[in-house]
Amino acid sequence: MKTEIINELTHENLDKVKKEIASDNLVIFPTETVYGIGANALSEEAVSKIFEVKERARNNPLIVHLKNKDEIRKYAFIQNPIEQKLIDTFMPGPLTIILEKKDIIPALVTASLSSVGLRVPSNKIAHAFLEYVDTPIAAPSANISSRPSGTKVSDIKNEFQGLLKYIIDGGESDIGLESTVVKVINHIPTILRPGFVTKEDIIEVVGCCNVSPHVLKEVDENTKVESPGMLYRHYAPKTKCLLIYSSDKEKLKEEVKNNLTYKTIILGSTDLEDINSYKFINYGNTLEDISHNLFSLLRLADKYNGDLIIIEGVKKEGLGLAIMNRLIRTSNFNYIEL
Repeated sequence: MKTEIINELTHENLDKVKKEIASDNLVIFPTETVYGIGANALSEEAVSKIFEVKERARNNPLIVHLKNKDEIRKYAFIQNPIEQKLIDTFMPGPLTIILEKKDIIPALVTASLSSVGLRVPSNKIAHAFLEYVDTPIAAPSANISSRPSGTKVSDIKNEFQGLLKYIIDGGESDIGLESTVVKVINHIPTILRPGFVTKEDIIEVVGCCNVSPHVLKEVDENTKVESPGMLYRHYAPKTKCLLIYSSDKEKLKEEVKNNLTYKTIILGSTDLEDINSYKFINYGNTLEDISHNLFSLLRLADKYNGDLIIIEGVKKEGLGLAIMNRLIRTSNFNYIEL
């Protein structure tokens, strides 16, 4: 099977992808966060193909993407005003909410949990795709498991060549990090996976918000998790990574120098570009830039065939918490903070 890149959502192309989803096959599509590899969420046969193609563990639940927020009540129970407030405020957009699921959602989607993560993307192409196929789409990030998520088609097309028929090209993802995953626990929103919607954003709307302790800590592989992105080494290039953070730039530079190897690639801000390394890659000087660039640049860093990638960390506040959540797992918890 040859994989076709769809560059325009004509009626003919929409018919193609709708037929593919109806046949319990996979389609890669863009969202505002990252690209997703999607299948009919109501079909166990279709969903099983996601796990096979991604080489994904079946104890790692999937997120279900819906065409609009009115669809949520078809597939889950909204049980309190706080859940409704989060839905009304942040959907469509880069937020996934964990709700008690209805029986129509197969156990395979949720790793046999009684809850399901639901999201309504704001990306126009994703919306058109979801409207046209007119079925909920289970879709994790489009990457082979443990690799960096896909934020542009050129980064992932070779990974999936021959494994599915269609990839819808929507250009580079606007945000570049997966959605914020939130569950309301004892009437308090709790972030299970940080993203573009921050703790501060949720507090502004609801008045309170907790962050799961697992966000920055390793989770045992046998632990039941309700959100993707909590288990294992994740978002990672093949090259070994070391994450270093200090608010003191001189201390940061000194620690980077102390850990240089023969072929170290440095991924960071312009503060580190004068260090004599094998290769320097500028990931941007704002949190938004870093978020947008991160996964694509991790893939680029791999291509230089170094023996170590040193990554500059950021302050764990606002969007920085989401960036550090990804980078700590990228580095397999190989992390120095000064």
